[in-house]
Amino acid sequence: MPHFTVHISEAVLDRQTEEGLIRGLTDAVDSVHGERFTHLVAVDLIGIPRGRRGLGGKPTAQVSPNITLSLREAAYRHPDVPDTPARLISAITESVVGVLGEQVREQVTVGLSATPEGRSGAGGRVA
Repeated sequence: MPHFTVHISEAVLDRQTEEGLIRGLTDAVDSVHGERFTHLVAVDLIGIPRGRRGLGGKPTAQVSPNITLSLREAAYRHPDVPDTPARLISAITESVVGVLGEQVREQVTVGLSATPEGRSGAGGRVA
């Protein structure tokens, strides 16, 4: 079950940006794994108030999206999807840049978190 957590400046979040990020991040997973996960992709947008984000030990007003994708471990090394981590990081970054603009590219950070088999579920069942 792909789950995104996005920490981002609250100042840039509006209905259009929220919808764009949710759709774009879902499409990023689809572009790498196909549409088999689409119905399971969850996106949580967490707005960071002004003054509560720091980079390099200093407060910053930069948008600086910090994105974590949690996915079953096997999905990162699927034999039919070579270079999965690199492809996901690239697709995720491109989706964010597509919504927020080229000026945020260097500020986008992406972390991939792996969930071991048998430690996730949907609908009350282990998936």
